[in-house]
Amino acid sequence: MDLGQEIYQVSVRFPSEEGYGLRAQIRRACGSVPSNIAEGHARSSTKEYLNHISMAQASLAEVETQVEIAVRLEYIAEEKAAALFTLIQQIRKQLYALRNALESKK
Repeated sequence: MDLGQEIYQVSVRFPSEEGYGLRAQIRRACGSVPSNIAEGHARSSTKEYLNHISMAQASLAEVETQVEIAVRLEYIAEEKAAALFTLIQQIRKQLYALRNALESKK
């Protein structure tokens, strides 16, 4: 949830022409991470949960790519991007740990 809050705060400063472009895309991808985790947790099988964790990992990779694009376009300052990349890495580690725990449970 922290990543979502950070992305929304930083993307509000993107140029107005990015309203339906990068801003919308990065926000959707970022919201998809916790949504997929929650949906997977509510599923009836570990296999389904693992599938949703995989989708969350893919969405997180998409967010990371979009942050890099925003940096290159100078929409996000390097210092802010570094903090976002650190947060993304923390979430990535948590998702891998969750995935490993679920796989060992199968």
